[in-house]
Amino acid sequence: MHALLLTNVCIWFKIKWVIKMLYTHKELLNKYKSNYQIEKAVKENKIFKIEKGIYANKKNVHYLEVLAKKYPKAIITRDSAYYYHNLTDVIPDRIYLATNRTAVRINNNKIKQISVSDNLFELGKETIVYEGATINIYNKERMLIDLARNKNQIGYDLYKEIISNYRKLANSLDTQKIEEYLQYFVNGDKIFEIIQDEVF
Repeated sequence: MHALLLTNVCIWFKIKWVIKMLYTHKELLNKYKSNYQIEKAVKENKIFKIEKGIYANKKNVHYLEVLAKKYPKAIITRDSAYYYHNLTDVIPDRIYLATNRTAVRINNNKIKQISVSDNLFELGKETIVYEGATINIYNKERMLIDLARNKNQIGYDLYKEIISNYRKLANSLDTQKIEEYLQYFVNGDKIFEIIQDEVF
Protein backbone atom coordinates (compact mmCIF):
# COMPACT_ATOMS: atom_id res chain seq x y z
CA MET A 1 0.00 0.00 0.00
CA HIS A 2 2.77 2.41 1.00
CA ALA A 3 4.83 1.41 -2.05
CA LEU A 4 1.85 2.12 -4.32
CA LEU A 5 1.31 5.51 -2.68
CA LEU A 6 5.00 6.36 -3.09
CA THR A 7 4.89 5.32 -6.76
CA ASN A 8 1.84 7.54 -7.37
CA VAL A 9 3.55 10.49 -5.70
CA CYS A 10 6.64 10.01 -7.88
CA ILE A 11 4.50 9.81 -11.01
CA TRP A 12 2.67 13.00 -9.98
CA PHE A 13 5.95 14.90 -9.59
CA LYS A 14 7.16 13.65 -12.96
CA ILE A 15 3.91 14.70 -14.63
CA LYS A 16 4.06 18.07 -12.89
CA TRP A 17 7.51 18.68 -14.33
CA VAL A 18 6.47 17.53 -17.83
CA ILE A 19 3.63 20.06 -17.77
CA LYS A 20 4.80 23.45 -18.97
CA MET A 21 5.89 25.51 -16.01
CA LEU A 22 6.89 29.14 -16.17
CA TYR A 23 9.09 30.89 -13.65
CA THR A 24 10.09 34.44 -12.90
CA HIS A 25 13.73 35.25 -12.21
CA LYS A 26 12.85 35.71 -8.55
CA GLU A 27 11.28 32.24 -8.36
CA LEU A 28 14.36 30.67 -9.92
CA LEU A 29 16.64 32.46 -7.47
CA ASN A 30 14.76 30.72 -4.65
CA LYS A 31 15.47 27.38 -6.34
CA TYR A 32 19.00 27.85 -7.73
CA LYS A 33 20.23 30.38 -5.11
CA SER A 34 22.37 32.44 -7.54
CA ASN A 35 22.40 33.96 -11.03
CA TYR A 36 25.41 31.80 -11.87
CA GLN A 37 23.44 28.61 -11.16
CA ILE A 38 20.49 29.91 -13.19
CA GLU A 39 22.77 30.63 -16.16
CA LYS A 40 24.32 27.19 -15.78
CA ALA A 41 20.89 25.54 -15.80
CA VAL A 42 20.03 27.47 -18.98
CA LYS A 43 23.26 26.36 -20.70
CA GLU A 44 22.53 22.76 -19.73
CA ASN A 45 18.96 23.07 -21.11
CA LYS A 46 17.45 22.26 -17.72
CA ILE A 47 15.46 25.44 -18.10
CA PHE A 48 14.93 27.81 -21.03
CA LYS A 49 15.00 31.59 -21.05
CA ILE A 50 11.85 32.69 -22.87
CA GLU A 51 12.42 36.41 -22.51
CA LYS A 52 13.88 38.81 -19.98
CA GLY A 53 12.85 37.67 -16.50
CA ILE A 54 10.76 34.70 -17.72
CA TYR A 55 11.93 31.08 -17.87
CA ALA A 56 10.28 27.74 -18.57
CA ASN A 57 10.96 24.01 -18.36
CA LYS A 58 10.01 23.74 -22.05
CA LYS A 59 11.47 25.57 -25.02
CA ASN A 60 8.20 26.43 -26.76
CA VAL A 61 5.70 28.42 -24.71
CA HIS A 62 2.46 30.06 -25.86
CA TYR A 63 2.71 33.86 -25.81
CA LEU A 64 -0.44 34.05 -23.65
CA GLU A 65 1.21 31.87 -21.00
CA VAL A 66 4.09 34.34 -20.85
CA LEU A 67 1.63 37.23 -20.68
CA ALA A 68 -0.27 35.64 -17.78
CA LYS A 69 2.97 34.98 -15.91
CA LYS A 70 4.29 38.52 -16.38
CA TYR A 71 1.01 40.27 -15.57
CA PRO A 72 -0.94 37.87 -13.32
CA LYS A 73 -3.44 40.50 -12.15
CA ALA A 74 -4.15 41.98 -15.59
CA ILE A 75 -7.34 41.09 -17.47
CA ILE A 76 -7.66 40.75 -21.25
CA THR A 77 -10.16 43.25 -22.60
CA ARG A 78 -11.34 45.24 -25.64
CA ASP A 79 -10.40 43.94 -29.12
CA SER A 80 -8.38 41.07 -27.65
CA ALA A 81 -11.28 39.83 -25.53
CA TYR A 82 -13.66 39.89 -28.51
CA TYR A 83 -11.12 37.90 -30.51
CA TYR A 84 -10.46 35.28 -27.82
CA HIS A 85 -14.21 34.93 -27.24
CA ASN A 86 -14.61 34.21 -31.00
CA LEU A 87 -16.79 37.28 -31.49
CA THR A 88 -14.55 38.54 -34.30
CA ASP A 89 -11.92 37.06 -36.57
CA VAL A 90 -9.98 40.33 -36.67
CA ILE A 91 -6.65 39.74 -34.95
CA PRO A 92 -5.79 42.79 -32.82
CA ASP A 93 -2.49 44.52 -33.59
CA ARG A 94 -1.79 44.62 -29.84
CA ILE A 95 -2.96 42.74 -26.76
CA TYR A 96 -5.39 44.84 -24.73
CA LEU A 97 -4.83 44.45 -20.99
CA ALA A 98 -6.93 46.01 -18.26
CA THR A 99 -5.18 46.96 -15.03
CA ASN A 100 -6.36 48.93 -12.05
CA ARG A 101 -5.31 52.56 -11.88
CA THR A 102 -2.60 51.96 -9.30
CA ALA A 103 -0.83 49.32 -11.42
CA VAL A 104 2.69 49.89 -12.71
CA ARG A 105 2.88 51.23 -16.25
CA ILE A 106 3.49 48.47 -18.81
CA ASN A 107 6.24 49.47 -21.24
CA ASN A 108 5.65 47.08 -24.10
CA ASN A 109 4.68 48.15 -27.62
CA LYS A 110 2.84 44.84 -28.10
CA ILE A 111 0.46 45.68 -25.23
CA LYS A 112 -2.19 48.37 -24.93
CA GLN A 113 -2.76 49.00 -21.23
CA ILE A 114 -6.25 50.11 -20.21
CA SER A 115 -6.55 51.64 -16.73
CA VAL A 116 -9.83 50.71 -15.01
CA SER A 117 -11.26 52.10 -11.79
CA ASP A 118 -11.23 49.77 -8.79
CA ASN A 119 -15.02 49.38 -8.66
CA LEU A 120 -15.12 48.13 -12.26
CA PHE A 121 -11.80 46.33 -12.54
CA GLU A 122 -12.80 42.77 -11.53
CA LEU A 123 -16.40 43.06 -12.68
CA GLY A 124 -17.01 40.15 -15.07
CA LYS A 125 -13.52 38.71 -14.72
CA GLU A 126 -13.26 35.01 -15.55
CA THR A 127 -10.50 32.51 -16.25
CA ILE A 128 -10.53 30.51 -19.47
CA VAL A 129 -8.16 28.19 -21.29
CA TYR A 130 -7.24 29.40 -24.77
CA GLU A 131 -4.99 27.18 -26.89
CA GLY A 132 -3.70 25.57 -23.70
CA ALA A 133 -2.98 28.88 -21.95
CA THR A 134 -4.94 29.88 -18.84
CA ILE A 135 -5.83 33.57 -19.03
CA ASN A 136 -7.81 36.21 -17.17
CA ILE A 137 -10.42 37.76 -19.43
CA TYR A 138 -13.66 39.71 -19.08
CA ASN A 139 -16.67 37.50 -19.80
CA LYS A 140 -18.98 38.02 -22.76
CA GLU A 141 -21.57 39.83 -20.64
CA ARG A 142 -19.08 42.43 -19.43
CA MET A 143 -17.65 42.81 -22.92
CA LEU A 144 -21.13 43.42 -24.33
CA ILE A 145 -21.56 46.30 -21.90
CA ASP A 146 -18.17 47.71 -22.92
CA LEU A 147 -19.13 47.33 -26.58
CA ALA A 148 -22.27 49.41 -26.03
CA ARG A 149 -20.36 51.98 -23.94
CA ASN A 150 -17.63 52.39 -26.54
CA LYS A 151 -19.85 52.09 -29.61
CA ASN A 152 -18.61 55.35 -31.15
CA GLN A 153 -14.94 54.46 -30.57
CA ILE A 154 -15.06 51.15 -32.44
CA GLY A 155 -14.82 50.96 -36.20
CA TYR A 156 -18.20 50.50 -37.89
CA ASP A 157 -17.37 47.19 -39.59
CA LEU A 158 -15.85 45.67 -36.45
CA TYR A 159 -18.80 46.80 -34.33
CA LYS A 160 -21.30 45.29 -36.75
CA GLU A 161 -19.42 41.99 -36.85
CA ILE A 162 -19.26 41.70 -33.06
CA ILE A 163 -22.90 42.72 -32.57
CA SER A 164 -23.97 40.21 -35.21
CA ASN A 165 -22.15 37.44 -33.34
CA TYR A 166 -23.68 38.55 -30.04
CA ARG A 167 -27.14 38.21 -31.60
CA LYS A 168 -26.35 34.61 -32.55
CA LEU A 169 -25.59 33.71 -28.94
CA ALA A 170 -28.17 35.99 -27.30
CA ASN A 171 -30.02 33.05 -25.73
CA SER A 172 -26.87 31.84 -23.99
CA LEU A 173 -26.02 35.21 -22.43
CA ASP A 174 -26.72 35.67 -18.72
CA THR A 175 -29.04 38.69 -18.68
CA GLN A 176 -29.04 38.72 -14.87
CA LYS A 177 -25.28 39.27 -14.89
CA ILE A 178 -25.67 42.09 -17.41
CA GLU A 179 -28.26 43.82 -15.22
CA GLU A 180 -26.09 43.37 -12.11
CA TYR A 181 -23.00 44.77 -13.85
CA LEU A 182 -24.89 47.76 -15.24
CA GLN A 183 -25.58 49.00 -11.70
CA TYR A 184 -21.88 49.92 -11.45
CA PHE A 185 -21.82 52.00 -14.63
CA VAL A 186 -22.76 55.62 -15.17
CA ASN A 187 -25.65 55.81 -17.65
CA GLY A 188 -26.43 52.14 -17.05
CA ASP A 189 -30.02 52.61 -18.27
CA LYS A 190 -28.85 54.08 -21.56
CA ILE A 191 -26.33 51.26 -22.05
CA PHE A 192 -29.08 48.72 -21.35
CA GLU A 193 -31.30 50.31 -24.03
CA ILE A 194 -28.52 50.00 -26.61
CA ILE A 195 -28.01 46.35 -25.70
CA GLN A 196 -31.73 45.64 -25.89
CA ASP A 197 -32.04 47.32 -29.30
CA GLU A 198 -28.91 45.79 -30.79
CA VAL A 199 -28.88 42.23 -29.39
CA PHE A 200 -32.13 41.03 -27.80
